[in-house]
Amino acid sequence: MVREIDLKILLNRLLYIVLMLFIISLISFLAIHLAPNSFLSAGELNPNITKESIEHLKEIYGLNKPLWEQYISWIVALFHFDFGISFASGKPVKDEILSRLPITLWINIISMVLIFFISIYLGIKSAMSAGSRFDRSLKEFSLFSYALPSFYLALMLIIIFSVNLAWFPISGLESIEKKEGIFAFFDKAWHLVLPIFVIVFGGIGSLIMYVRSLSIDILKSDYIFFARARGVSQKDIVRHYIFPNLSPPIITMLGLSLPGLIGGSVILESIFSINGMGLLFYQSAMSRDYPVIMGILIISAFLTLLGNILADLALLKLNPHFKRS
Repeated sequence: MVREIDLKILLNRLLYIVLMLFIISLISFLAIHLAPNSFLSAGELNPNITKESIEHLKEIYGLNKPLWEQYISWIVALFHFDFGISFASGKPVKDEILSRLPITLWINIISMVLIFFISIYLGIKSAMSAGSRFDRSLKEFSLFSYALPSFYLALMLIIIFSVNLAWFPISGLESIEKKEGIFAFFDKAWHLVLPIFVIVFGGIGSLIMYVRSLSIDILKSDYIFFARARGVSQKDIVRHYIFPNLSPPIITMLGLSLPGLIGGSVILESIFSINGMGLLFYQSAMSRDYPVIMGILIISAFLTLLGNILADLALLKLNPHFKRS
């Protein structure tokens, strides 16, 4: 019976993904193509490029067709995992994304792991010592972390640690002098210290306060009162009472964080000149590279919906009585 319910929920979620992807793709496609200017706008203003050349390019990329026909062609190609050809580079969009994906994945996976571990630890510790000097200091730090713009922090770190002190490189992923073997690994790690620090610093503030708020509500529960009355230690209260009750919201947030692993950070990758997905999206948006923009948007939308499904299934596994409408 439970397996039938799980299968039914899974099928409903899969149908939901298909429907939402269709709606998101349609809205995104129309918004992108109805925006002012286009990839060929610069060529249309160039007197050295003839109108025949412009029309030939439109024919090659299918831009001379009606919008509905372009959308149908794109959807049909999408079923074959073909996101089209990049206007800017002339390469398949799939290859462009795959070439930028690894570094973005590494940066965001490391950052997300650090953010969740640090935030859960500090959030629970702050709740356990509510009203103390540590708690007040942590709340001030969290507000500062949440309010400080990441681009400003990135620029300040570059000025202090890269320009003035010369401890870390200003940008890029590797030194001018190529390293080999394990030295290449440490060289990349050295280049990624500042970007990862900026992401972690900007992400822990709100999550610390969220974990702290949830933990305080749990500590007010009757079963915590009786556990303390029985002489249960603080360590066991955290392990057996607080952390299990924090699992559902934390799992949900992990599911919603999934798109960030692929999308990357547009601002930070641009500031640090990291050739990842965020920089690719920024460059594509500036050049009106429709196929690349649509490819990244669809992947991000799919991962958002997939993250919700995985979170629901994980919560259902933890608590069989859980069922989201």
